[in-house]
Amino acid sequence: MGVLTESYWPADTSEPVLELTTGDLLREAARDAPDQTALIEVAPPGTPSLTGADRTGRAWTYRQLLAEAEQCAHWLLTRFEPGERITVWAPNVPEWVILQYGAALAGMVVVTANPALRAPELRYVLEQSRSAGLFHVDAFRGSDMTAIAREATPELPELRETFSFGDWQTTVRAHQEPGPLPRVRPGDAAQIQYTSGTTGFPKGALLHHRGLVANARFMIDRTQLPARGTMVSPMPMFHTAGCAMGVLGCAHQRATYVLCQLFDPALVLAATAEHRADMLAGVPTMLIAMLSHPAFGQTDLSRLSIVLSGGSPVPPELVRRVEDRFGVRFTAVYGQTELSPVVTQTSPDDSPEDKAGTAGRPLPQVEVSVRDPLTGEPAPIGRPGEICARGYQAMLGYFEMPERTAETIDTEGWVHTGDLGVFDDRGYLQVTGRLKDMIIRGGENIYATEIEQVLFTHPAVRDVAVLGVPDPAWGEIVAVVLVPAEPASLPAIEELRELCRAHLAPHKTPSRWFQAGELPLTGSGKIQKFRLREEIDHARLRELPAG
Repeated sequence: MGVLTESYWPADTSEPVLELTTGDLLREAARDAPDQTALIEVAPPGTPSLTGADRTGRAWTYRQLLAEAEQCAHWLLTRFEPGERITVWAPNVPEWVILQYGAALAGMVVVTANPALRAPELRYVLEQSRSAGLFHVDAFRGSDMTAIAREATPELPELRETFSFGDWQTTVRAHQEPGPLPRVRPGDAAQIQYTSGTTGFPKGALLHHRGLVANARFMIDRTQLPARGTMVSPMPMFHTAGCAMGVLGCAHQRATYVLCQLFDPALVLAATAEHRADMLAGVPTMLIAMLSHPAFGQTDLSRLSIVLSGGSPVPPELVRRVEDRFGVRFTAVYGQTELSPVVTQTSPDDSPEDKAGTAGRPLPQVEVSVRDPLTGEPAPIGRPGEICARGYQAMLGYFEMPERTAETIDTEGWVHTGDLGVFDDRGYLQVTGRLKDMIIRGGENIYATEIEQVLFTHPAVRDVAVLGVPDPAWGEIVAVVLVPAEPASLPAIEELRELCRAHLAPHKTPSRWFQAGELPLTGSGKIQKFRLREEIDHARLRELPAG
């Protein structure tokens, strides 16, 4: 690709879009590498199986995974029709993966639900997706999910059956009736992913097999995960980071997917060492937690060569810390669920400056444009605009929400991400924040990410979120929520203010400063700034004296 003269990247068509379904991919992997370990279960030591198995720590080869997925598909077809939707409401258990593949082979659509949902939220997902079935674990992290499911499911006319994963061994694994499987096409719907995201309004992105499978291939190629290597991931299966990037990415490489039931820094570090992982995946907050955990220095990570991150902009200082302390090369993705999900990605071979300061270049077969929000035209190189993408990976639409779909996908097929970014003339993209998160102070546009990256360099700051809050004089002013590295370790605000003044124009220095124990996150690791605004509005966050 030559030098860009405007903020538009034409699709690189040198690599083909794979015309495969999710089931096709598993069949190919099982044919090519039948005895390669495909999946390993990692659960907290001493905890019982959430799916009725006699133990945890189980493993499957690709041959075994295909056999159980086909068995699952035949069982599903005794209860549901191809094209129907089934909701999976569970943490990272291996049966989630088997059900994902089984539903794909049976031509059904998997609806993913965060296990943290409460009854009204779960009911919304079931009702809006018109799910015919619900699969759930009995309990997780102190939450009685059976009771919540019972509360959420009455009087849903299209929901015919509810299943507990606790009965999996005596129902799905006991099924012995083979039969024909339906024909499934690459363009058929595969998943509905609910993207409440950072705005709080749940929309079901309807994703197809082609988009998920081909995107996982392009993404995993850029990570440089070795063929038949090992990837450890605590990323949630209910998000594309787990079920698409992780599961499907590993299938492309005939690699081993080490599935962590939940994120606990000690658990993930131990799994990385025990299974001699080549690659570790985690959002920035996970990486921060692992780096600061007492077990980090005692963990043998000598085999690890790549760390994959994304979900929210990765602070440059964190990239440097990860490469230095993990002893790895870093790769970060930028994308959106609606785009299956990865749009741009840094390469482990990129310069330290590009890995720390950009979201990389577009993956093959996707057009990307940074557009002036007022004119809709590509912005000049170096000028911020809305990131838009077009190509094979775009969702089919928001399920049964045509008006919402039209707001996101324009008449020319461009998906408007709502994110702000800047292209340089080489095609490297810097994500500068959300269009809705842009702070307009007295007519000046301020980008939260720029301020967050400066504050993150201070060793006493573990995590940070910058947002605009109303002000009668300026319209909006800059506020910041800080998570200290240690509960009492924050320096005087004046010290942090001076740090900002040394690197930023004066009007970008935060006016109000708050402290939190943790930042509220979406399932994909994005900070929910609307929740922070609510906390500030209701005076539920500790405001720090401005000095």
